[in-house]
Amino acid sequence: MRFFHFVKKLVKSVIPPIFFLSLTGFFIWNTLNGDHGLKSYYVQQKLLVEAEQAQQDAISEQQTWGRRVIGLKEGHLDKDLLDERTRVMLSFSQENEIIIPYKANDHLY
Repeated sequence: MRFFHFVKKLVKSVIPPIFFLSLTGFFIWNTLNGDHGLKSYYVQQKLLVEAEQAQQDAISEQQTWGRRVIGLKEGHLDKDLLDERTRVMLSFSQENEIIIPYKANDHLY
């Protein structure tokens, strides 16, 4: 009888702390590794930076195409633009010409 009483008392004194320590461990693990944990947060931040960079690249490309389209409109199309474009495409220039390059990311074509 005393043995069962001792076991019952031991179970009552050990089970609740083990349960709450396990529960605390579960929440700590999920805070670090869960779907909404810190590791997931850092992965999402990295994806956000990549998406913002892709958006900036798309905006830059859209602006480049916008300049190209404006250059092809009826009022803007002239011999100088056509001449410039053919020289860029064919890499052709004469000795007496002065060549002024565009900025690295600001090409007309």
